[in-house]
Amino acid sequence: MSESMPSHWRPSTPPVAADVLIELTDRPGRPIVLIERRYPPLGFAIPGGFVEIGESVEQAAIREAHEETSLVVRLTRLLGVYSDPARDPRGHTVGIVYVGEAAGEPRALDDAKSLVIIDPRDPPPLVFDHARIVADYCRQRFGNERTIA
Repeated sequence: MSESMPSHWRPSTPPVAADVLIELTDRPGRPIVLIERRYPPLGFAIPGGFVEIGESVEQAAIREAHEETSLVVRLTRLLGVYSDPARDPRGHTVGIVYVGEAAGEPRALDDAKSLVIIDPRDPPPLVFDHARIVADYCRQRFGNERTIA
């Protein structure tokens, strides 16, 4: 017979982040948008951030993408869930990554110092585990076509 948990007990869990690989549908080849982070760890990253209390992961992904790039993003699919405890040097974080699409001219806002529009097969060096995520995205998008990542 097991004891029941007190109703106020909550497990201690890692924070959840929601990121979006944004494909620009109004540009040839549907390039993606990366941000250059304003705060440590510095470097290029997939737009995204932490889920706030009271919002869904999908809402967080759309909000964070807009806050960092000014783009209105429509999520098209879930790419994957990334949970390696070492993926974020600030501490264990679970990342839920979507693919989305948008049109227009992105602008670096909020936590983004700048941004780049790139062919995902040739990304700059990326922070966190984002090189792995972009490589997973390329495998799904381009199949067996040779990718750099």
